[in-house]
Amino acid sequence: MREEEEEEAGGADAWLLDSLRLYNDLHVYELHEPTRVIAWTGEKRVCVAGYDDRRRNEILRLLLPPRLFAKENQGLCPERDFKLELGGFADRPVYSLKHVPETSLLVTSGPPDSSVQVWCMEQDETDVIKPLGTIPTGKGDEPAWAKIATASSTSAWVLHGLKTSDVQVTEIESRKIVFRAASANQDELATLEFLDQTTVLACSAKGQLFLADIRQPQGLLGAVEDASIASALGGGRWCAGVRHNPLGSVGDHPRIARLSAGGCIVLTDPRNMTSPLKAATGCRPASNLPGSEFLCISFAPQLEECLAVSGFDGTVCIYDTQSWGPAPQEREPLFVHRGHIFSGAEGADGPALVTAHTWHPSKPRTLLSAATDGSLHVWDWADPSGAS
Repeated sequence: MREEEEEEAGGADAWLLDSLRLYNDLHVYELHEPTRVIAWTGEKRVCVAGYDDRRRNEILRLLLPPRLFAKENQGLCPERDFKLELGGFADRPVYSLKHVPETSLLVTSGPPDSSVQVWCMEQDETDVIKPLGTIPTGKGDEPAWAKIATASSTSAWVLHGLKTSDVQVTEIESRKIVFRAASANQDELATLEFLDQTTVLACSAKGQLFLADIRQPQGLLGAVEDASIASALGGGRWCAGVRHNPLGSVGDHPRIARLSAGGCIVLTDPRNMTSPLKAATGCRPASNLPGSEFLCISFAPQLEECLAVSGFDGTVCIYDTQSWGPAPQEREPLFVHRGHIFSGAEGADGPALVTAHTWHPSKPRTLLSAATDGSLHVWDWADPSGAS
């Protein structure tokens, strides 16, 4: 046992030394309880929340380390200098949390049912994140949790659903149903997203993509590819991520990325969704992986060909997709963040597993990531090519 501890300590020391050259910035924080959600509420603020089903869970709004935004490079800085700004308590685990753009509203979901909870962030003398009520999804009594997405049009909207047959868009303030899907498909949902103000995307847990035009109140949530495509590309459970208007350019179409529990990555252009644009095989599930509940894939908003993948182990992998083709080939990551492997003690369930990650909206190579041991990291990885 002593030899194993010494080996782990040596690995941590080596990683800290490597960090001096691998990162432009690295900040490490320990939450009181682990989170599986990281939601931006501005350039410098994020919300996190607990997901323990045995007690009440905190919802917190944190201010990122000020030195992360200093003009000069601050180098390695493993200090606990996130600042707690607002907090509240949820009576259920929080499995998904989204901020409604340009408002002080949050929406959350989590078991034991498929309802959506609405919250208000009020920075006053109490500094409390206050519950405003719930919005039902489907039957409302399903022993599962709703997938959610948000948008701000003429009013605040939440897109929510448990299965492809019960997807709906609800106006948060009035609780008016703006759109309800008319679909016979009963597949479980993995991801919901707004592609734009009139189009919603659903990715089923089987990896199949569905689209709907919400200008039709009883619109059809229709499959846009053959169900055999996703199964042929890897099978297993899938999740998805969407990139909007790469690099802020006008006229560009969103791009969709899907990730399977088998480690397959598929990129799709919404203008031609019947066949993959690019594909690859990358991350491989660890032998002790406790399922696929934390799978996460996301595009870099400021780097045109980069995406991040997590949920297989204690790492976050960055991939450059520029050279990828439509046939899935084995691809190596451009960068691997291994900090969660070494930043916390091994728990009863084994080594730390990354639960969530997100890119900073404007700093090109800055990400936040969280793990099952309660560690929360914000890191800016150094480009191996030396580009600024």
